[in-house]
Amino acid sequence: MLLKDRIALITGSGRGIGRAIAQLFATEGAAVFLTARTEKELSATAEEITEGGGRAAFVTGDLAKEADCRAVFEKAIASFGRVDILVNNGGHYGPVVPVEEYPMEEFDRVLAVHLRAAFLLSKLVLPGMYERRRGVIVNISSISAKAAYSWGSAYAAAKAGLLGLTRYNAAEAARKGVRVNAICPGPVTETEMSKDLGAELARKLNIDKDEQLAGFLESILQGRGQTAKEIAEAALFLCSEKASAITGQAINVDGGAVFY
Repeated sequence: MLLKDRIALITGSGRGIGRAIAQLFATEGAAVFLTARTEKELSATAEEITEGGGRAAFVTGDLAKEADCRAVFEKAIASFGRVDILVNNGGHYGPVVPVEEYPMEEFDRVLAVHLRAAFLLSKLVLPGMYERRRGVIVNISSISAKAAYSWGSAYAAAKAGLLGLTRYNAAEAARKGVRVNAICPGPVTETEMSKDLGAELARKLNIDKDEQLAGFLESILQGRGQTAKEIAEAALFLCSEKASAITGQAINVDGGAVFY
C-alpha cells in the first residue's frame, strides 16, 4: 500500500475529483478526512470507504469562511490525531460572464474558496508536518491557470494563484521534509461542475451542448476528457514516496491540452 498509515485531509471530497481521491487513498492504506458543503454526499462517500474496510470521517464546512477552515482542521486532528497529507481540491467555477460583468462578491468568493482556503489550511497543517519532518500538500489547480479561456476570470485567477502558492510553499518547506505540488486537470467531463459549465457555455454560444463539448475536446491531443480516477492516480503518485524528489511542480493531467 502506497499510503499505509497516512492521514489525508481532502477538501471538496463529497463528489467528483475529491471523492475519487478519497476512495483511492483509502484503498492504498490512508485514513481520509473528508469535507465539503453537502452532508449527504460526504456521508455516502465515507460510508462507501468504511464498508470497503477503509477509515473515513467527515465534517461539513464552507471553505470561503475562515472559521469553517479552522473547524475542519481541528475536527481532522480530533478524528485522526494529525494530518500527513493535505489535498486542496474544494471549489466552484462561479459566474460564466466577462470581466466587466463579473460581480465583485462572486469574485471574492471564488478566490476565497479556491485560494484563501488552500492558504489557510496549508498554514494550519504545516507546523505539525514540520515537527514530524514529513508531509505532502497537493493543490488541485486547472489548465485554466495556464491557458486563455473566456468567461471565467475569477476561477482562472484563483487557480493561477494556487500555482504561485505551490511554488512558494515548496520553497519554504523543502528542507523541512515537506513536499508541495499542484495538479492541473483538463476537462473532467463526468463532474457536475464540468457538465454545468459546458451547458452554460453552449447556451451563451447558442449551440448544442454536445457540439460545444466535442469542439473543446477536439482541441486536446487525445481528443477526450479526463476522468476523476486519472486525476486521483496522479494525486496518489505525488503523495507517495514514489514522488520523493518532486516538489514545487505543477503537473498537467490534461490529455495534451497545454504544454508548460
